[in-house]
Amino acid sequence: MLSDDELLRYSRQILLKQVDIEGQLKLKQSRVLIVGLGGLGSPVALYLAAAGVGELHLADFDTLDLTNLQRQVLHDTASVGASKVDSAIARLSTLNPSIALVPHRSAMDAGTLAGAVAAVDLVLDCTDNFAVREAVNAACVAAKVPLVSGAAIRLEGQLSVFDPRVPTSPCYHCLYGHGSEAELTCSEAGVLGPLVGMVGSLQALEALKLLAGFGQPLIGRLLLVDALSSRFRELKVKRDPGCAVCGSSHG
Repeated sequence: MLSDDELLRYSRQILLKQVDIEGQLKLKQSRVLIVGLGGLGSPVALYLAAAGVGELHLADFDTLDLTNLQRQVLHDTASVGASKVDSAIARLSTLNPSIALVPHRSAMDAGTLAGAVAAVDLVLDCTDNFAVREAVNAACVAAKVPLVSGAAIRLEGQLSVFDPRVPTSPCYHCLYGHGSEAELTCSEAGVLGPLVGMVGSLQALEALKLLAGFGQPLIGRLLLVDALSSRFRELKVKRDPGCAVCGSSHG
């Protein structure tokens, strides 16, 4: 059940008929893995912790650099040089001491990802590394765990939800294939802070919808964000029957 303190803390979202007590209990009982605690992972972690998601698994092998602070609002100047996971735990535990925080400080490979994904109800991909994204997707498909994927670079962002529990849902590989050898990172191409904040906030919103069971998640849809012109565009994405990850010969 929810305590009096929890009823008060989450009262504004409990007031929503789409959430209510039942939805809040679902959030409390949920376990979520956040892969990457940078520009996207910052708003994701803050909003999910604030919303009362019961257990957050925090994965990032990196340490905080001064250049990160322009957009990675989960962290502060005093944490420069420290582990992003440790910095995140310090911040989130003060934001909401009633939730559980599970650290993953080392780089994740296919083996460690399999166990980490199988231990949660939902995964959020907040990385900027294509190889990691592919590995996270493969682990989610294998464990039938939904994946909320976001990306942002320069002044462009995108967001989608891949849910292996839904027969018609594509996976990340259906959409992006083997990616591009010329992929850029934020350190090479640049990115504006509020853009990653916007995409990360939308990722958190999709996660809450999936966990509490309301609304229409972005399954089979790719949301494109053009920050330069403040425009949103949506594309339909179909599952690839011949996909090397989720295709019929692999599922």
